[in-house]
Amino acid sequence: MTNLLLTLVSVEMTIVLILVFNNPLRNLVIKLLEKMKGGKGAVISKTVAATLFVVFISISYNVMEIQKYLWEGGVLNPTDEVLMGDRILDATLLGFALFLALVTYGLLHRIEVEMKPKHQFCDKK
Repeated sequence: MTNLLLTLVSVEMTIVLILVFNNPLRNLVIKLLEKMKGGKGAVISKTVAATLFVVFISISYNVMEIQKYLWEGGVLNPTDEVLMGDRILDATLLGFALFLALVTYGLLHRIEVEMKPKHQFCDKK
């Protein structure tokens, strides 16, 4: 799961960097994201985000269960320590992926507002 999450974070970081800086790929990425926002793409992306959030909560709960065992005076064996470290890494990457998805959505919204003609916002005197 770690490899998948690292790939997801890398792709999302690339999309954010493309949206932040003005380059030839920016218009293509904007068109693709706008097309994904409309129609069934919005429902699918919200469903995927909700599923990732549920997995994030589940992983966090597993980590808290292992830590609760440690706080009760138990001794962690090396297997539990490795599992806890792996779960913490997965939770961190998943949280960062969800954060980058929100950043991408915010950047796309800001770009859409900037691309609208300015005369729509001005009051006529």
